[in-house]
Amino acid sequence: MVTVNEDFTWTGKSILVTGGAGFIGSHLVELLVAAGAEVTVLDTLASGRRDNLVSVAGSITFTQQDIRRIAWNQYLSTHPADVIFHLAANAYVPPSVACPSFDYETNFAATFRLLEALRVMQWPGRLVFASSAAVYGNAVRVPIREEDPTVPISPYGAGKLAAERYLAIYGSLYGLNVASVRFFSAYGPRQRKQVVFDLLSKLNDDRRNLVIHGDGTQVRDFLYVKDAALSAMTVAARASLSGEAYNVGAGREYTIDVLAKSLCEQVGVHPEFRYTGVNRPGDPEKLVVDITKLKSLGYEPQFEFEEGLAAVVEWFQEVTGASWR
Repeated sequence: MVTVNEDFTWTGKSILVTGGAGFIGSHLVELLVAAGAEVTVLDTLASGRRDNLVSVAGSITFTQQDIRRIAWNQYLSTHPADVIFHLAANAYVPPSVACPSFDYETNFAATFRLLEALRVMQWPGRLVFASSAAVYGNAVRVPIREEDPTVPISPYGAGKLAAERYLAIYGSLYGLNVASVRFFSAYGPRQRKQVVFDLLSKLNDDRRNLVIHGDGTQVRDFLYVKDAALSAMTVAARASLSGEAYNVGAGREYTIDVLAKSLCEQVGVHPEFRYTGVNRPGDPEKLVVDITKLKSLGYEPQFEFEEGLAAVVEWFQEVTGASWR
């Protein structure tokens, strides 16, 4: 059970979630519906899925729409929103490396066009933008704080940082109520990419050998998806919304080796680990986060690491038919 902050009344609020059929977005939509909000979802379904929203399908308005093609002034004039959670994006580093122009158009340009429409409309609502730990690149220290240098090493990180900077400027110059949340290594049910899903897929294919990118010493702060969704609601409800950014994580660090061993214990297999010795392009060695600023708003992660992994394993078995025992 996720506890939602009670000082902001979500009941009856008109909420727009772009990318709401995606991984984090769908969990956010569920929390919003449970809190009594009237939720509209825009999603192109390029990576999002309708079945991610099956539990709330009768309680939301869903439109399949590419945010790169929306005339925002017209749309928001006919579909007013009190709060916008802007999550629609390319959500991964590798596609941005393979096709930087796609990442630019989806992550930065589409966000800029939304901000410009809000400026012209003098929109009085609240907007929370989904950014990423990728804005930091290779951290100069750990844990990473919001004031640390932002030196992205991928097009994905550069696009997220550019959008953040525009949010800050539009908040300062034009009075928009906006903020960014920098998600660190989110994982959970419905995520069909990234390290946890990839490791489970490998364990399902080969229970004797597990191939791990790099050397296994890479460090991450693994953020359970429901905590990620709760953080966005916390910022929307309690932050100053003056263009600031908040780190979002669990506040704990784990190596990829520890993650792999925990998953093996969860499913009851004990393969030999085989390391590639090479990280994926654009992936930093260490992503460990200081969440003091977010905690000052009353945020506390509610899910333990092993608890979250167990939920992912259960979901993975349901959607793939995998069985290790």
